[in-house]
Amino acid sequence: MKGRLSYFLPLILLVFSCEEKKLQNQHTIDLFADERQEGKAYIMKPQECFDESDMVVSSGNVKLIDQSSGRGKSIFIYRVTSGEVMKTTRDSVVNFPVQFLSNQRLMFKKDSISYIYLKKLEGYRFIAKEMNLKYQWLKAAPVYSAKQEN
Repeated sequence: MKGRLSYFLPLILLVFSCEEKKLQNQHTIDLFADERQEGKAYIMKPQECFDESDMVVSSGNVKLIDQSSGRGKSIFIYRVTSGEVMKTTRDSVVNFPVQFLSNQRLMFKKDSISYIYLKKLEGYRFIAKEMNLKYQWLKAAPVYSAKQEN
């Protein structure tokens, strides 16, 4: 009897230890549950957009001239044919038309003047040279109407 017990005792211990590990693996602890905000994007306020931008233009003449989607990131290229420069940190004189790149499709309202918040273009070296791009849309900025002053 003692000989048989010495053979089965390690097997019994092995079975019980595996069950305990399965129970431990099923229970996960999320340390960042309070910080996770899935489905919620940060939207900047108009003053934040103005402060973070390298150039702000007020215009009603914004037109989508080119877009690329499918492979990789989607990009949209817009042209501002005329407008009023509200702020500039890089250029002392801005010659229109100005083209800029955006990673999202922007919904400009027809027949209304909107603020265009732009940052210096980062990356996209080949597209920038071909399309004469210097600026890109400020990432977390929505399209604000110029009549919507706060």
